[in-house]
Amino acid sequence: MRSRNAITVGVLALGAVAGTGLAAQADNAEPAAKPANAEQAAVAGYQIVKLPNANVPAFTRRYVYCPAGKHVVGGGGEAQGNGAILVGSFPTDDGRGWIALGRQNGYNTVGISVYAICANAG
Repeated sequence: MRSRNAITVGVLALGAVAGTGLAAQADNAEPAAKPANAEQAAVAGYQIVKLPNANVPAFTRRYVYCPAGKHVVGGGGEAQGNGAILVGSFPTDDGRGWIALGRQNGYNTVGISVYAICANAG
């Protein structure tokens, strides 16, 4: 099993080559067909867990956790509302979930959604 760092380095290297125009392709070659859910297949146990939007007091942390046996590999949050601002979006200290918080200009509450990208614990 490859480590997350090896995958990241590979992706960064590919991006660097493609971004500089150094990638080459034969004129008559067709791009390889990408299997359905290729990104999901590359990470064992890939799953996105969502905490739907809810109005909460400004700066209240909302948490979403991965199912048992999985760890968070990414995540995000969304602040919804007129003048809403996402103030923070980061993993939990134990690496099992994601936290998001925000505020909304002129209001005491804000709509916050949270997403965790989970994979099997290695």
